[in-house]
Parts: sequence; structure tokens; C-alpha cells
Amino acid sequence: MTETTDDESKKIPPQQAAGKTAAEGPKDGPDGSGTPRQPAGDAEPLLRVRGLVRHFPITKGLLKRQVGAVQAVDGIDFDVRPGETLGVVGESGCGKSTMGRLITRLDEPTGGAIEFEGTDITHLSTGKLRPMRRDIQMIFQDPYGSLNPRHTIGGIVSTPFRLQGVEPEGGVKKEVQRLLELVGLSPEHYNRYPHEFSGGQRQRIGIARALALKPKLVVADEPVSALDVSIQAQVVNLMDDLQDELGLTYVIIAHDLSVIRHVSDRIAVMYLGKIVELGDRQSLYGAPMHPYTKALMSAVPVPDPKRRTDRDRILLKGDVPSPINPPSGCRFRTRCWKATEECATTEPPLVALRTGHQVACHHPELKPGESAVPAGAKAAGKAATDG
Repeated sequence: MTETTDDESKKIPPQQAAGKTAAEGPKDGPDGSGTPRQPAGDAEPLLRVRGLVRHFPITKGLLKRQVGAVQAVDGIDFDVRPGETLGVVGESGCGKSTMGRLITRLDEPTGGAIEFEGTDITHLSTGKLRPMRRDIQMIFQDPYGSLNPRHTIGGIVSTPFRLQGVEPEGGVKKEVQRLLELVGLSPEHYNRYPHEFSGGQRQRIGIARALALKPKLVVADEPVSALDVSIQAQVVNLMDDLQDELGLTYVIIAHDLSVIRHVSDRIAVMYLGKIVELGDRQSLYGAPMHPYTKALMSAVPVPDPKRRTDRDRILLKGDVPSPINPPSGCRFRTRCWKATEECATTEPPLVALRTGHQVACHHPELKPGESAVPAGAKAAGKAATDG
């Protein structure tokens, strides 16, 4: 096997990657400071998702009669601004990977709308979708299964050019070798096969393929979960460097809160097909408002014994309900220690209780002096009173 060349650009030392906590390692700005990159707040969203639904039908009998549906994604709304990284986190089975396949149009949504640069791409035909593929690319979770073992690395990375009928300046081979060098591999790897590379190197090949057509949006589905802990930091840092260099916009899906905190500007927390909390990194990690998010944060290992005693571990009762028959009202209520009768009868909407911080909960975790009334409703009420 080829020796790994993944030693450069280590912003997160590998020995820290395993024990990195939610209180450490914020995403650095381009100057290397602790200040996060600031996307253009006034810019039109690059990606806008409204009411996105994906139900997988369950059929029975010879006539394939539908008897139910797996509600993988059930009405989610979010925007992604140019140049930012939106992290999506949640337990296995929450629908985050399905959401990623929907916004890249690798799967057909059951309902809702997906807009890219102001154009509705929800139900575009294959022919009309082809030009858009240049601008939206995906990095897959499995660096082993996503590369064809019968093809050389040159053939794999050059596939987007062939499918789109693009002839790069200087020729395909020269451009592929440039891309390999960009992701930290040697141009000499052009004629080698996937089995000759380590897991981290294979994921770099997948990243090179995703960048071939100079996309505007890259959706990364658990890009480091299948990798060794020491390699995870290198791949995460590579993606961060490429974003600074190429001006990429990311949607990164993961279940590792430490990875999500390091790479994201804003974070969406999903539970059973719904977004239960959405906010900027500092606000969400510093003061989570949804009980589920708070429970997730409490489960992150803390390597410092002194800090370990300062927080309570929240143990959720029961298992995640089936997406075939989710609970009424709030889907988290069957495991929530704050659940009331209202939670069983009324589904909480996703509303902004802080600037840039939304939560879907009837009984959110609030700081002293904060109100559970949405900011917009408070402003409207004040205006009505003044009038």
C-alpha cells in the first residue's frame, strides 16, 4: 500500500482529534485567528429549502398496495448563504443523509421546494438538471465504496469532465494532476488504482473528483466518519483550506459534534426527520435551547478531569421512535424530561427566540431574562401596544 502523504496542514493535531470537545477548537478565520469566517449576511441564499419532505412508501401484497411510509425527512426549512458552512448533526436514522441526497437531487423529494441561486430545481428533468450538476457536487461517506476499483485514479477524477463534455485548458490529464496536487496527492498517482491507497488518501481522491467542475456548493455526507481518528483531522483541515482558497459553500453532514463545531458557521440539529434547532455555532454550543441538543452536548467526552465534574450528564430514556409511526406533536416528547400535554397535541414550530437562533420546542432552555415568545411576535406586540 502506498505510504500516506496526509501529513501536511494539520490545524488539529491528531492526538487532540479524538478528545476534542464541544468547548474547544472553534473554526478559524482565513487569517488563522479564532474569529470564524463571516459569510455575506445580506447576500441572497445560494440554497433555499422550504417544506422538504421525503417519505419512502411501504407496500404489501401482489398489488403493491401502500400500507405506510417511512418519514425520513418531514418538512424542513433552511437557507445556505454563499461562502458559509452549514453543519447538520443528529443521531443515526434522523434523516440527515437523505436530506443531503435530496438537495443534490440524487433522490426525488416527496414534497417541498429546493431553490438553487433562485431557480427551483425540485422537479427538474434529467436534461435540465445536467448543467446544474456542475455547481452542486457531493462527497460521499464511504471512501472505499465510492471509488470504482476497476478504474484508475485519473479515470475516476476525470469522469465529471467526460459526463459534462468539458475540455479543461491544457487537457484533462493536466487538470486531473493539478486537482490531485491540490488535495495533497502526487500527480504521479494518476495511473494507480484505488486499492493502492489508504482511507484518507481515497477520501482526498473523492474530494478531487467533487472539485473537478469548480462547484459552488459541496454537500459532504459524513466525510470523515469512516476514517482513522488521526486522519480525520487532516481531511477536515484540507476541506477548510479548500474553502478559503476556492470560495466554496459547504453543507457538512456528521454525527460527531466535535467535527461539526470545528468546520461549521451555523449548525442544524435533526431528530426523526425534523430540524429541532438551527443557529450559529457560538450560540448553539454556548447555550443550546432544545433539550435534545442539550443532551447531545452532555454526551461529548471532556478530556479535562476538572471540567468533567462541572456538568451533568443527561441520559435520555427509551429508544428513538420509528419513523414509520412517529409520535404526535413534538417528536422528541417520548424521551424528553420537560414534556407536557401540550407537547403531545401540538407540534412546535421552528421559531427564532434569539437573533440567528431558531428552536422548535414548547419549553426551551432559556437564559435568565429570555422569553419563549418569538422575536418577531414580541416586536409586533410592542408595535400594537405603542399604536
